[in-house]
Amino acid sequence: MNAAKGSAAPYAHPRAGADPRNIAAGLVLIALSALAFWLTADISRGTLRSVGPAMLPQAVAVLIAICGVALVVTGATRRSDAEPAVWSLRGPLLVTAGIALFALTIKPMHLPGFDTWELGLVISGPLAIVVGGYASPRARLRDLVILALSLTPFCMLLFGDMLNLPIPIMPRSLADLLFSGWSYKTALRATAAVLFAIAAFIFFATRGGPPPALDVARHDGTI
Repeated sequence: MNAAKGSAAPYAHPRAGADPRNIAAGLVLIALSALAFWLTADISRGTLRSVGPAMLPQAVAVLIAICGVALVVTGATRRSDAEPAVWSLRGPLLVTAGIALFALTIKPMHLPGFDTWELGLVISGPLAIVVGGYASPRARLRDLVILALSLTPFCMLLFGDMLNLPIPIMPRSLADLLFSGWSYKTALRATAAVLFAIAAFIFFATRGGPPPALDVARHDGTI
């Protein structure tokens, strides 16, 4: 006897296709790596015994390219039953804005019609990190400030102290006022120490605050 007409066949989720977000992100990372290699092509790479200024940027570019390839492969091969996410321009726009602000404020640039300011890494670094950090809708100003004030002095010590790259620390007039007669590395280390201290103070002074509210979904799908 045939099955009853009203019997329902077991529902099967349609198999989702490739994830275009991962593929697009991977291609962007690969393109940025290629751009980094092109921009540093005329700079000496040096050797492991005597590191040149292009060694670190190109090494980071290789790691970024590997991550990009992994994202492309993952996006092209992995299947998911999840609903497609809504595309948003918030992330790309704010990340691009953070990079542009850093490039325009770290050193003076001569552009058609005007020249940019030299704010130095002490201002340009945190500014880029905070602006780029707001690409995530869950970003919190406290966390971004602590990250910015911790990562910026690390970059100061890495590029200015260890790799001997002449990166501006702060606006020239302020540097002349605060560090008159100091060597570049001494001023850089003192500035990095102050930024680390401020980051630690903010962390310990505000860690008792209430955690951000989270939306918790029940197993039956209700909120």
